[in-house]
Amino acid sequence: MQDMEKRITFNPKQCGGRPCVRGMRIRVSDVLELFAAGLSGGQILEELPDLEPEDLTACLNYARRRIDHPVLAA
Repeated sequence: MQDMEKRITFNPKQCGGRPCVRGMRIRVSDVLELFAAGLSGGQILEELPDLEPEDLTACLNYARRRIDHPVLAA
């Protein structure tokens, strides 16, 4: 998880403060959209050659952590 914290960055002056990969203008949502479109990790790395395999894992882990929270029922 510590690797994810180094790879996923936030800068209010870049991409509207959305989470990005290693300070680049590649948003986590961009990577997730490519996965959702059916691209494999290898295809994403070809499409975005500045990324590393660990960046893809960090994006997926970031998304998992964002949606994995308890829901309190009333």
